[in-house]
Amino acid sequence: MAGSIDRRRPAWSPNYNFRMPVSLTPRERSHLKARAHSLEPVVHVGNAGLTDRVAAEVDRALTAHELIKVKVAGPDREAREALCDAICARADAAEVQRVGKVLVLWRPKPDEGTA
Repeated sequence: MAGSIDRRRPAWSPNYNFRMPVSLTPRERSHLKARAHSLEPVVHVGNAGLTDRVAAEVDRALTAHELIKVKVAGPDREAREALCDAICARADAAEVQRVGKVLVLWRPKPDEGTA
């Protein structure tokens, strides 16, 4: 339709791949926690922190599996929390659960037509 407005993204947004932040209801979060229980961490973040390679690996794992565990190294709790928040923001994923040094992330798989 000519002149139709795309409601999925603001007209002022220069980013054509604009996506809404992923949010989970308590029921969805509970279901994902149960699914993640048997998983092992597939990405390990070392002392170097969130590098481009780590971010690419998290993105690849989320695209392939949709639900992953990430193990974050470091003795400082505040630094780990900041790193987990940065991983979630960079991967555009929802934090399902954070227990100690393990972070559970979920991002819906992209549609076959857009990937």
